[in-house]
Amino acid sequence: MELLSQPYFILFLIICIGFVIGNIKIAGISLDISAIIFVAIFFGHHGLEIPPIIGQLGLVLFIYTIGMQAGPGFFDSFRKQGRTLVVLTSIVILSASLITFIAWYWTGIDMAVAIGLLTGALSSSPGLAAATDAIDSPLVSIGYGVAYPFGVIGVILFIKLYPKLVKADIKAAEEEFEKESHFEFPEIKNRIFRVENEAIIDRTISDLKVRSMTNAVISRIQHGEETMMPSPDVKLQKGDLIKAVGTEDALKKIELLIGHATNEDIPLHKSYEVQSVLVTNKSVINQTLGAFNLWSSYQATVTRVRRSGIDITPSPSLRLQMGDKLMVASSHDNMQQVFRIFGNNDKKLSDTDFFPVALGIVLGILLGNLTLSFGNGNGFEFNPGLTGGVLVVGMILSRIGRTGPIIWSMSGAATQLLRQLGLMFFLVEVGTKAGANLEETFTAYGYNLFLIGGLITLVPMILAVMIAKFLKKMNFLSLMGTLTGAMTSTPGLAAVAPMTETNAPAVAYATVYPVAMVLLIICVQILAVFG
Repeated sequence: MELLSQPYFILFLIICIGFVIGNIKIAGISLDISAIIFVAIFFGHHGLEIPPIIGQLGLVLFIYTIGMQAGPGFFDSFRKQGRTLVVLTSIVILSASLITFIAWYWTGIDMAVAIGLLTGALSSSPGLAAATDAIDSPLVSIGYGVAYPFGVIGVILFIKLYPKLVKADIKAAEEEFEKESHFEFPEIKNRIFRVENEAIIDRTISDLKVRSMTNAVISRIQHGEETMMPSPDVKLQKGDLIKAVGTEDALKKIELLIGHATNEDIPLHKSYEVQSVLVTNKSVINQTLGAFNLWSSYQATVTRVRRSGIDITPSPSLRLQMGDKLMVASSHDNMQQVFRIFGNNDKKLSDTDFFPVALGIVLGILLGNLTLSFGNGNGFEFNPGLTGGVLVVGMILSRIGRTGPIIWSMSGAATQLLRQLGLMFFLVEVGTKAGANLEETFTAYGYNLFLIGGLITLVPMILAVMIAKFLKKMNFLSLMGTLTGAMTSTPGLAAVAPMTETNAPAVAYATVYPVAMVLLIICVQILAVFG
Protein backbone atom coordinates (compact mmCIF):
# COMPACT_ATOMS: atom_id res chain seq x y z
CA MET A 1 0.00 0.00 0.00
CA GLU A 2 1.55 3.27 -1.16
CA LEU A 3 0.26 5.31 1.79
CA LEU A 4 2.24 3.14 4.23
CA SER A 5 5.43 4.45 2.63
CA GLN A 6 4.55 8.01 3.66
CA PRO A 7 5.83 8.71 7.21
CA TYR A 8 3.31 11.45 8.02
CA PHE A 9 0.42 9.09 7.20
CA ILE A 10 1.88 6.35 9.42
CA LEU A 11 2.51 8.92 12.18
CA PHE A 12 -1.09 10.08 12.46
CA LEU A 13 -2.53 6.64 11.76
CA ILE A 14 -0.66 5.25 14.78
CA ILE A 15 -1.81 8.21 16.90
CA CYS A 16 -5.44 7.66 15.89
CA ILE A 17 -5.37 3.94 16.61
CA GLY A 18 -3.49 4.58 19.86
CA PHE A 19 -6.18 6.97 21.11
CA VAL A 20 -8.96 4.50 20.24
CA ILE A 21 -7.23 1.70 22.16
CA GLY A 22 -6.16 4.02 24.97
CA ASN A 23 -9.77 5.00 25.69
CA ILE A 24 -10.87 1.38 26.17
CA LYS A 25 -11.39 0.70 29.87
CA ILE A 26 -11.15 -2.73 31.47
CA ALA A 27 -12.20 -2.79 35.16
CA GLY A 28 -11.91 1.00 35.11
CA ILE A 29 -8.29 0.92 33.86
CA SER A 30 -7.12 2.33 30.54
CA LEU A 31 -3.76 2.93 28.87
CA ASP A 32 -4.65 6.49 27.78
CA ILE A 33 -2.02 8.13 25.59
CA SER A 34 0.59 5.45 26.42
CA ALA A 35 -1.32 3.04 24.17
CA ILE A 36 0.36 4.81 21.27
CA ILE A 37 3.71 3.17 22.03
CA PHE A 38 2.18 -0.32 21.89
CA VAL A 39 0.57 0.41 18.52
CA ALA A 40 3.88 1.86 17.31
CA ILE A 41 5.77 -1.27 18.45
CA PHE A 42 3.31 -3.39 16.46
CA PHE A 43 3.79 -1.28 13.33
CA GLY A 44 7.57 -1.27 13.81
CA HIS A 45 7.59 -5.06 14.21
CA HIS A 46 6.06 -5.23 10.72
CA GLY A 47 8.77 -3.10 9.17
CA LEU A 48 7.27 0.42 9.23
CA GLU A 49 9.52 3.31 10.33
CA ILE A 50 9.27 6.97 11.30
CA PRO A 51 12.17 9.41 10.62
CA PRO A 52 14.24 10.07 13.78
CA ILE A 53 13.74 13.84 13.44
CA ILE A 54 10.06 13.34 14.36
CA GLY A 55 11.04 11.70 17.63
CA GLN A 56 13.69 14.33 18.41
CA LEU A 57 11.25 17.17 17.77
CA GLY A 58 8.67 15.51 19.99
CA LEU A 59 11.27 14.86 22.69
CA VAL A 60 12.34 18.50 22.85
CA LEU A 61 8.77 19.88 22.97
CA PHE A 62 7.67 17.33 25.54
CA ILE A 63 10.59 17.80 27.93
CA TYR A 64 10.54 21.60 27.68
CA THR A 65 6.85 21.82 28.55
CA ILE A 66 7.38 19.32 31.38
CA GLY A 67 10.03 21.69 32.76
CA MET A 68 7.73 24.69 32.39
CA GLN A 69 4.95 22.85 34.20
CA ALA A 70 7.12 21.33 36.91
CA GLY A 71 9.41 24.25 37.72
CA PRO A 72 7.38 26.18 40.32
CA GLY A 73 6.14 23.01 42.00
CA PHE A 74 9.63 21.51 42.13
CA PHE A 75 11.15 24.46 43.96
CA ASP A 76 8.13 25.02 46.20
CA SER A 77 8.01 21.35 47.21
CA PHE A 78 11.04 21.80 49.46
CA ARG A 79 9.13 24.17 51.70
CA LYS A 80 7.06 23.42 54.79
CA GLN A 81 5.69 19.87 55.15
CA GLY A 82 6.70 19.09 51.57
CA ARG A 83 10.13 18.05 52.85
CA THR A 84 8.69 14.89 54.39
CA LEU A 85 6.95 14.05 51.15
CA VAL A 86 10.17 14.64 49.21
CA VAL A 87 12.02 12.20 51.50
CA LEU A 88 9.50 9.45 50.73
CA THR A 89 9.61 10.28 47.03
CA SER A 90 13.40 10.03 47.03
CA ILE A 91 13.15 6.63 48.74
CA VAL A 92 10.81 5.36 46.02
CA ILE A 93 12.92 6.59 43.10
CA LEU A 94 16.30 5.63 44.57
CA SER A 95 15.16 2.15 45.64
CA ALA A 96 13.61 1.53 42.19
CA SER A 97 16.88 2.61 40.57
CA LEU A 98 18.86 0.36 42.93
CA ILE A 99 16.69 -2.64 42.04
CA THR A 100 17.27 -1.85 38.37
CA PHE A 101 21.03 -1.76 38.91
CA ILE A 102 20.99 -5.06 40.84
CA ALA A 103 18.88 -6.71 38.12
CA TRP A 104 21.36 -5.56 35.48
CA TYR A 105 24.33 -6.71 37.52
CA TRP A 106 22.97 -10.15 38.51
CA THR A 107 20.89 -11.19 35.51
CA GLY A 108 23.06 -9.73 32.76
CA ILE A 109 20.21 -8.02 30.92
CA ASP A 110 21.20 -5.13 28.70
CA MET A 111 21.30 -1.81 30.59
CA ALA A 112 19.08 -0.25 27.92
CA VAL A 113 16.41 -2.87 28.67
CA ALA A 114 16.87 -2.41 32.42
CA ILE A 115 16.42 1.36 32.23
CA GLY A 116 13.37 0.84 30.01
CA LEU A 117 11.93 -1.46 32.68
CA LEU A 118 12.58 1.23 35.30
CA THR A 119 10.74 3.94 33.38
CA GLY A 120 7.89 1.59 32.46
CA ALA A 121 7.51 0.28 36.02
CA LEU A 122 7.15 3.89 37.17
CA SER A 123 4.94 4.70 34.14
CA SER A 124 7.17 7.71 33.42
CA SER A 125 7.13 9.11 29.90
CA PRO A 126 9.68 11.83 30.83
CA GLY A 127 11.92 9.04 32.17
CA LEU A 128 11.56 7.17 28.89
CA ALA A 129 12.44 10.34 26.98
CA ALA A 130 15.56 10.86 29.10
CA ALA A 131 16.55 7.19 28.74
CA THR A 132 16.16 7.30 24.96
CA ASP A 133 18.32 10.39 24.82
CA ALA A 134 20.98 8.94 27.15
CA ILE A 135 21.08 5.49 25.48
CA ASP A 136 20.37 5.52 21.76
CA SER A 137 18.89 2.02 21.71
CA PRO A 138 15.44 0.67 20.78
CA LEU A 139 15.76 -1.77 23.70
CA VAL A 140 14.80 1.06 26.05
CA SER A 141 11.32 1.26 24.52
CA ILE A 142 10.90 -2.52 24.65
CA GLY A 143 11.72 -2.56 28.36
CA TYR A 144 9.26 0.29 28.88
CA GLY A 145 6.53 -1.53 26.97
CA VAL A 146 7.05 -4.73 29.00
CA ALA A 147 6.92 -3.06 32.42
CA TYR A 148 4.34 -0.35 31.76
CA PRO A 149 1.09 -2.38 32.03
CA PHE A 150 1.91 -3.68 35.52
CA GLY A 151 3.37 -0.27 36.35
CA VAL A 152 -0.18 1.04 35.96
CA ILE A 153 -2.13 -1.93 37.35
CA GLY A 154 0.29 -2.66 40.22
CA VAL A 155 0.02 0.86 41.65
CA ILE A 156 -3.79 0.77 41.45
CA LEU A 157 -3.95 -2.63 43.19
CA PHE A 158 -1.58 -1.45 45.93
CA ILE A 159 -3.58 1.76 46.47
CA LYS A 160 -6.84 -0.17 46.67
CA LEU A 161 -5.61 -3.00 48.93
CA TYR A 162 -3.24 -1.25 51.34
CA PRO A 163 -5.89 0.85 53.19
CA LYS A 164 -7.89 -2.35 53.81
CA LEU A 165 -4.85 -4.28 55.02
CA VAL A 166 -3.92 -1.63 57.59
CA LYS A 167 -7.56 -0.73 58.35
CA ALA A 168 -6.93 2.94 57.68
CA ASP A 169 -9.27 5.49 59.31
CA ILE A 170 -10.10 7.63 56.26
CA LYS A 171 -12.53 9.85 58.20
CA ALA A 172 -9.86 10.79 60.74
CA ALA A 173 -7.40 11.50 57.94
CA GLU A 174 -9.94 13.80 56.27
CA GLU A 175 -10.55 15.75 59.49
CA GLU A 176 -6.80 16.09 60.07
CA PHE A 177 -6.27 17.37 56.53
CA GLU A 178 -9.11 19.89 56.79
CA LYS A 179 -7.51 21.35 59.93
CA GLU A 180 -4.11 21.58 58.25
CA SER A 181 -5.60 23.11 55.09
CA HIS A 182 -7.52 25.71 57.05
CA PHE A 183 -4.30 26.75 58.76
CA GLU A 184 -2.29 26.76 55.51
CA PHE A 185 -4.88 28.33 53.18
CA PRO A 186 -7.52 29.97 55.41
CA GLU A 187 -10.81 30.80 53.75
CA ILE A 188 -11.35 34.42 52.73
CA LYS A 189 -14.63 35.80 54.15
CA ASN A 190 -16.41 39.14 54.41
CA ARG A 191 -18.36 40.57 57.32
CA ILE A 192 -20.09 43.80 58.35
CA PHE A 193 -18.98 45.57 61.56
CA ARG A 194 -20.45 48.54 63.44
CA VAL A 195 -18.05 51.20 64.72
CA GLU A 196 -18.33 51.09 68.52
CA ASN A 197 -14.80 51.53 69.87
CA GLU A 198 -14.59 55.06 71.31
CA ALA A 199 -10.81 55.09 70.77
CA ILE A 200 -11.13 55.12 66.98
CA ILE A 201 -13.86 57.77 66.62
CA ASP A 202 -12.80 60.64 64.31
CA ARG A 203 -9.66 58.74 63.29
CA THR A 204 -8.94 57.92 59.65
CA ILE A 205 -8.39 54.46 58.17
CA SER A 206 -4.83 55.53 57.43
CA ASP A 207 -4.24 56.53 61.08
CA LEU A 208 -5.53 53.17 62.29
CA LYS A 209 -3.29 51.22 59.87
CA VAL A 210 -6.13 48.73 59.42
CA ARG A 211 -4.45 46.56 56.79
CA SER A 212 -1.10 46.19 58.56
CA MET A 213 -2.73 45.76 61.99
CA THR A 214 -5.33 43.15 61.02
CA ASN A 215 -4.38 41.79 57.53
CA ALA A 216 -7.98 42.54 56.48
CA VAL A 217 -9.16 44.85 53.70
CA ILE A 218 -12.01 47.35 54.11
CA SER A 219 -14.12 47.23 50.95
CA ARG A 220 -16.86 49.78 51.74
CA ILE A 221 -18.19 52.08 54.49
CA GLN A 222 -21.69 53.31 55.27
CA HIS A 223 -22.07 56.62 57.11
CA GLY A 224 -25.70 57.30 57.87
CA GLU A 225 -27.49 56.65 54.57
CA GLU A 226 -24.41 57.30 52.44
CA THR A 227 -22.18 54.51 51.12
CA MET A 228 -18.55 55.55 50.66
CA MET A 229 -15.44 54.03 49.21
CA PRO A 230 -12.76 53.25 51.84
CA SER A 231 -10.48 56.23 51.28
CA PRO A 232 -7.49 56.41 53.67
CA ASP A 233 -8.76 59.92 54.57
CA VAL A 234 -12.24 58.80 55.68
CA LYS A 235 -12.82 59.43 59.39
CA LEU A 236 -14.78 56.81 61.23
CA GLN A 237 -17.83 57.90 63.19
CA LYS A 238 -19.70 56.02 65.87
CA GLY A 239 -22.41 53.85 64.32
CA ASP A 240 -20.76 53.65 60.90
CA LEU A 241 -20.94 50.26 59.17
CA ILE A 242 -17.77 48.78 57.71
CA LYS A 243 -17.50 45.81 55.34
CA ALA A 244 -14.19 43.98 55.78
CA VAL A 245 -12.67 41.11 53.78
CA GLY A 246 -10.08 38.68 55.16
CA THR A 247 -9.44 35.41 56.95
CA GLU A 248 -11.37 34.47 60.09
CA ASP A 249 -8.38 35.49 62.19
CA ALA A 250 -8.16 38.87 60.42
CA LEU A 251 -11.88 39.52 60.90
CA LYS A 252 -11.59 38.79 64.63
CA LYS A 253 -8.89 41.45 64.84
CA ILE A 254 -11.17 43.86 62.97
CA GLU A 255 -13.89 43.17 65.56
CA LEU A 256 -11.50 43.99 68.39
CA LEU A 257 -10.43 47.18 66.63
CA ILE A 258 -13.80 48.41 65.31
CA GLY A 259 -16.71 46.84 67.15
CA HIS A 260 -19.14 43.94 66.99
CA ALA A 261 -20.23 42.21 63.78
CA THR A 262 -23.78 42.82 62.55
CA ASN A 263 -26.19 41.13 60.15
CA GLU A 264 -26.98 44.43 58.44
CA ASP A 265 -25.88 44.99 54.86
CA ILE A 266 -24.21 47.89 53.07
CA PRO A 267 -25.73 48.58 49.63
CA LEU A 268 -23.46 49.47 46.75
CA HIS A 269 -23.38 53.14 45.83
CA LYS A 270 -24.83 53.78 42.38
CA SER A 271 -21.39 54.86 41.09
CA TYR A 272 -19.60 51.97 42.78
CA GLU A 273 -19.02 48.40 41.53
CA VAL A 274 -17.10 45.25 42.35
CA GLN A 275 -15.65 43.26 39.46
CA SER A 276 -13.24 40.44 38.78
CA VAL A 277 -10.18 41.59 36.83
CA LEU A 278 -7.92 39.12 35.04
CA VAL A 279 -4.16 39.81 34.98
CA THR A 280 -3.13 39.42 31.33
CA ASN A 281 -0.96 42.51 30.74
CA LYS A 282 2.65 41.32 30.35
CA SER A 283 4.07 44.56 31.73
CA VAL A 284 2.59 44.00 35.20
CA ILE A 285 3.85 40.43 35.69
CA ASN A 286 6.17 40.07 38.72
CA GLN A 287 5.36 43.60 39.90
CA THR A 288 4.00 44.10 43.41
CA LEU A 289 0.38 45.07 43.94
CA GLY A 290 1.47 48.13 45.91
CA ALA A 291 3.46 49.47 42.95
CA PHE A 292 0.26 50.55 41.18
CA ASN A 293 -1.04 52.90 43.92
CA LEU A 294 -4.57 51.90 42.98
CA TRP A 295 -6.29 53.89 45.70
CA SER A 296 -4.45 57.16 45.30
CA SER A 297 -4.69 57.00 41.50
CA TYR A 298 -8.11 55.41 40.89
CA GLN A 299 -9.81 55.06 44.29
CA ALA A 300 -9.79 51.31 43.68
CA THR A 301 -9.33 48.57 46.27
CA VAL A 302 -8.29 44.96 45.65
CA THR A 303 -10.22 42.87 48.18
CA ARG A 304 -8.89 39.43 47.26
CA VAL A 305 -6.70 37.60 44.73
CA ARG A 306 -7.57 34.19 43.29
CA ARG A 307 -4.60 32.16 42.06
CA SER A 308 -4.66 28.49 40.97
CA GLY A 309 -8.01 27.97 42.67
CA ILE A 310 -6.92 29.51 45.99
CA ASP A 311 -8.08 32.86 47.42
CA ILE A 312 -5.19 34.96 48.71
CA THR A 313 -5.44 38.03 50.93
CA PRO A 314 -3.94 40.91 48.95
CA SER A 315 -0.96 42.80 50.32
CA PRO A 316 1.20 45.56 48.83
CA SER A 317 4.13 43.11 48.57
CA LEU A 318 2.19 40.43 46.62
CA ARG A 319 3.77 39.86 43.21
CA LEU A 320 1.35 39.35 40.35
CA GLN A 321 1.38 36.34 38.06
CA MET A 322 -0.18 35.83 34.65
CA GLY A 323 -3.74 34.62 35.09
CA ASP A 324 -4.29 36.02 38.61
CA LYS A 325 -7.89 37.07 39.17
CA LEU A 326 -8.26 40.26 41.22
CA MET A 327 -11.53 41.20 42.95
CA VAL A 328 -11.56 44.99 42.61
CA ALA A 329 -13.91 47.56 44.14
CA SER A 330 -14.00 50.89 42.32
CA SER A 331 -16.23 53.48 40.67
CA HIS A 332 -17.70 52.68 37.26
CA ASP A 333 -15.52 55.30 35.58
CA ASN A 334 -12.24 54.20 37.19
CA MET A 335 -12.88 50.48 36.67
CA GLN A 336 -12.04 50.88 32.99
CA GLN A 337 -8.65 52.29 33.98
CA VAL A 338 -8.08 49.27 36.22
CA PHE A 339 -8.94 47.00 33.28
CA ARG A 340 -6.40 48.85 31.14
CA ILE A 341 -3.65 48.41 33.75
CA PHE A 342 -4.09 44.68 34.31
CA GLY A 343 -5.33 43.64 30.88
CA ASN A 344 -8.49 41.67 31.71
CA ASN A 345 -8.29 39.94 28.33
CA ASP A 346 -8.94 36.22 28.64
CA LYS A 347 -8.02 35.75 24.96
CA LYS A 348 -4.40 36.57 25.82
CA LEU A 349 -4.29 33.58 28.15
CA SER A 350 -5.00 31.29 25.20
CA ASP A 351 -2.57 33.05 22.84
CA THR A 352 0.94 31.61 22.71
CA ASP A 353 4.04 33.64 21.95
CA PHE A 354 6.39 31.10 20.37
CA PHE A 355 9.51 33.26 20.62
CA PRO A 356 10.06 32.50 24.34
CA VAL A 357 9.40 28.81 23.63
CA ALA A 358 11.96 28.71 20.82
CA LEU A 359 14.52 30.74 22.79
CA GLY A 360 14.05 28.57 25.88
CA ILE A 361 14.61 25.39 23.86
CA VAL A 362 17.74 26.88 22.23
CA LEU A 363 19.14 27.71 25.69
CA GLY A 364 18.28 24.21 26.87
CA ILE A 365 20.06 22.57 23.95
CA LEU A 366 23.15 24.72 24.57
CA LEU A 367 23.15 23.73 28.26
CA GLY A 368 22.70 20.08 27.30
CA ASN A 369 25.87 20.19 25.24
CA LEU A 370 28.01 21.38 28.16
CA THR A 371 30.17 18.81 29.92
CA LEU A 372 30.88 19.30 33.62
CA SER A 373 34.15 17.80 34.89
CA PHE A 374 34.69 16.81 38.53
CA GLY A 375 38.26 16.08 39.55
CA ASN A 376 41.38 15.85 37.46
CA GLY A 377 42.62 13.13 35.17
CA ASN A 378 40.25 10.22 35.74
CA GLY A 379 37.64 12.43 37.39
CA PHE A 380 33.92 12.09 36.81
CA GLU A 381 32.35 13.90 33.87
CA PHE A 382 28.65 14.71 33.71
CA ASN A 383 26.78 15.84 30.65
CA PRO A 384 23.14 16.84 31.18
CA GLY A 385 22.30 15.81 27.63
CA LEU A 386 19.46 17.08 25.52
CA THR A 387 16.70 16.16 27.98
CA GLY A 388 18.59 17.34 31.06
CA GLY A 389 19.51 20.69 29.52
CA VAL A 390 16.05 21.43 28.14
CA LEU A 391 14.36 20.28 31.36
CA VAL A 392 16.55 22.40 33.65
CA VAL A 393 16.16 25.53 31.50
CA GLY A 394 12.40 25.02 31.32
CA MET A 395 12.19 24.71 35.11
CA ILE A 396 14.34 27.77 35.75
CA LEU A 397 12.51 29.95 33.22
CA SER A 398 9.10 28.92 34.54
CA ARG A 399 10.30 29.91 38.00
CA ILE A 400 11.59 33.29 36.78
CA GLY A 401 8.37 33.92 34.89
CA ARG A 402 9.49 37.07 33.13
CA THR A 403 12.69 38.70 31.89
CA GLY A 404 12.12 42.25 30.66
CA PRO A 405 9.49 42.09 27.91
CA ILE A 406 9.76 38.28 27.59
CA ILE A 407 7.11 36.21 29.41
CA TRP A 408 8.52 32.71 29.79
CA SER A 409 5.44 31.11 31.31
CA MET A 410 2.71 29.75 29.03
CA SER A 411 -1.00 29.31 29.58
CA GLY A 412 -2.14 25.93 30.84
CA ALA A 413 -3.91 25.18 27.56
CA ALA A 414 -0.84 25.99 25.44
CA THR A 415 1.45 23.97 27.69
CA GLN A 416 -0.87 20.98 27.57
CA LEU A 417 -1.19 21.12 23.77
CA LEU A 418 2.56 21.27 23.12
CA ARG A 419 3.20 18.59 25.74
CA GLN A 420 0.68 16.19 24.22
CA LEU A 421 1.90 16.85 20.67
CA GLY A 422 5.53 16.30 21.66
CA LEU A 423 4.74 13.13 23.59
CA MET A 424 2.73 11.63 20.72
CA PHE A 425 5.48 12.28 18.16
CA PHE A 426 8.10 10.87 20.51
CA LEU A 427 6.15 7.70 21.38
CA VAL A 428 5.44 6.92 17.72
CA GLU A 429 9.08 7.22 16.65
CA VAL A 430 10.64 5.29 19.53
CA GLY A 431 7.87 2.68 19.39
CA THR A 432 8.38 1.87 15.71
CA LYS A 433 12.13 1.68 16.29
CA ALA A 434 11.63 -0.68 19.23
CA GLY A 435 9.25 -2.92 17.27
CA ALA A 436 12.02 -3.94 14.89
CA ASN A 437 13.90 -5.58 17.81
CA LEU A 438 10.95 -6.99 19.73
CA GLU A 439 11.33 -10.66 18.84
CA GLU A 440 15.07 -10.80 19.48
CA THR A 441 14.68 -9.23 22.94
CA PHE A 442 12.06 -11.71 24.12
CA THR A 443 14.09 -14.59 22.73
CA ALA A 444 17.08 -13.45 24.77
CA TYR A 445 15.37 -12.63 28.10
CA GLY A 446 11.99 -14.39 28.14
CA TYR A 447 9.58 -13.62 30.98
CA ASN A 448 12.31 -12.47 33.38
CA LEU A 449 11.61 -8.94 32.19
CA PHE A 450 8.03 -9.08 33.50
CA LEU A 451 9.24 -10.28 36.91
CA ILE A 452 11.89 -7.56 37.18
CA GLY A 453 9.40 -4.89 36.14
CA GLY A 454 6.95 -6.09 38.79
CA LEU A 455 9.59 -5.91 41.50
CA ILE A 456 10.56 -2.38 40.46
CA THR A 457 6.90 -1.36 40.77
CA LEU A 458 5.99 -3.01 44.08
CA VAL A 459 9.12 -3.04 46.28
CA PRO A 460 9.62 0.78 46.39
CA MET A 461 6.00 1.34 47.46
CA ILE A 462 6.24 -1.29 50.22
CA LEU A 463 9.51 0.24 51.41
CA ALA A 464 8.00 3.75 51.40
CA VAL A 465 4.98 2.85 53.57
CA MET A 466 7.27 1.05 56.03
CA ILE A 467 9.60 4.05 56.35
CA ALA A 468 6.63 6.45 56.59
CA LYS A 469 5.87 4.94 60.02
CA PHE A 470 9.27 6.07 61.31
CA LEU A 471 8.94 9.63 60.02
CA LYS A 472 6.86 12.21 61.84
CA LYS A 473 3.15 11.41 61.81
CA MET A 474 1.87 11.67 58.28
CA ASN A 475 -1.68 12.05 57.04
CA PHE A 476 -2.77 8.75 55.47
CA LEU A 477 -4.43 10.39 52.47
CA SER A 478 -1.32 12.49 51.86
CA LEU A 479 0.73 9.28 52.00
CA MET A 480 -1.46 7.73 49.29
CA GLY A 481 -1.07 10.84 47.14
CA THR A 482 2.68 10.81 47.73
CA LEU A 483 2.96 7.20 46.58
CA THR A 484 1.09 7.87 43.34
CA GLY A 485 3.12 11.03 42.71
CA ALA A 486 6.41 9.26 43.45
CA MET A 487 5.39 6.50 41.03
CA THR A 488 4.34 9.25 38.55
CA SER A 489 1.03 7.38 38.26
CA THR A 490 -1.98 9.48 37.29
CA PRO A 491 -4.21 6.33 37.14
CA GLY A 492 -3.05 5.63 40.70
CA LEU A 493 -4.18 9.08 41.78
CA ALA A 494 -7.53 8.43 40.09
CA ALA A 495 -7.81 5.27 42.22
CA VAL A 496 -7.25 7.27 45.44
CA ALA A 497 -9.77 10.00 44.59
CA PRO A 498 -12.96 7.98 45.36
CA MET A 499 -11.66 7.28 48.88
CA THR A 500 -12.15 10.87 50.03
CA GLU A 501 -14.00 14.11 49.31
CA THR A 502 -10.90 16.15 50.19
CA ASN A 503 -8.10 17.03 47.79
CA ALA A 504 -5.41 15.72 50.16
CA PRO A 505 -4.09 13.06 47.73
CA ALA A 506 -4.05 15.54 44.83
CA VAL A 507 -2.11 18.15 46.85
CA ALA A 508 0.53 15.56 47.83
CA TYR A 509 0.68 14.22 44.26
CA ALA A 510 1.21 17.70 42.81
CA THR A 511 3.91 18.40 45.41
CA VAL A 512 6.05 15.33 44.77
CA TYR A 513 5.42 14.59 41.08
CA PRO A 514 7.94 17.19 39.80
CA VAL A 515 10.53 15.95 42.30
CA ALA A 516 9.99 12.33 41.27
CA MET A 517 10.21 13.20 37.59
CA VAL A 518 13.43 15.18 37.91
CA LEU A 519 15.07 12.67 40.28
CA LEU A 520 14.17 9.77 37.97
CA ILE A 521 15.73 11.55 35.00
CA ILE A 522 18.94 12.07 37.02
CA CYS A 523 18.98 8.37 38.05
CA VAL A 524 18.41 7.30 34.45
CA GLN A 525 21.39 9.34 33.31
CA ILE A 526 23.56 7.88 36.08
CA LEU A 527 22.53 4.31 35.20
CA ALA A 528 23.24 5.02 31.54
CA VAL A 529 26.91 5.51 32.44
CA PHE A 530 27.10 1.76 33.19
CA GLY A 531 25.43 0.80 29.91
